Amino acid sequence: MNRQEYKIIETYMLNLMQDSAHDKHHIYRVLYAAVDIANYEENVDYDVLIAAALLHDIGREKQFENLNLCHAQIGSEMAYEFLLTINWNRQKASHVKECISSHRYRRTNLPQSIEAKILFDADKLDATGAMGIARTLIYGGQVTEPLYIIDDDGNILTEDGGAEISSFLQEYNYKLKKVYTSFYTEHAKKISADRQKTAINFYDGLYKEISRNYETGMRGIVDLLGE
Repeated sequence: MNRQEYKIIETYMLNLMQDSAHDKHHIYRVLYAAVDIANYEENVDYDVLIAAALLHDIGREKQFENLNLCHAQIGSEMAYEFLLTINWNRQKASHVKECISSHRYRRTNLPQSIEAKILFDADKLDATGAMGIARTLIYGGQVTEPLYIIDDDGNILTEDGGAEISSFLQEYNYKLKKVYTSFYTEHAKKISADRQKTAINFYDGLYKEISRNYETGMRGIVDLLGE
């Protein structure tokens, strides 16, 4: 891939990225992480990897407009059609399509090629450590998700929210803390292990601050007002 071709693909991507949690900076972080990981692997097609990294989230806006759509699936099809318009051969365009369609964190349609595995890992690295927490909080703000929920007995809800995520603390336990076991490449595993400590410290610190505030505050209110 030469610089001119890179700029054409980059420009197409930039015109489609609107989500602040999955913005152009997320794309560049994934791209740079992918290239870094690829340096530790063999027989990587860098043309496919770079194109897939640049285009992996171009279906986000369509998914936002219709939640029944999968951004990985629709984005892979968009990427394939676009690459054909700039004279990529069908085999390489199909390879990019496969990488994008399998980059989403789920139990089906797992990545098969080394390029798809690298893209998957690079994308998941952006959900680890301080960056993963920051992006989760940004997205939570977009959809008016609270930091935490307290039940009628004053207990902070932290259990898995399952498909119905209700708060950041539940989202952390449902997804963020589990992403560290999902990597394919050894280099990504090493990077994620370093970042995991930051995420754990943040979650534990936030939980302690909230719980202490409620424990002392509720007790103080009871003392002031009586049972």
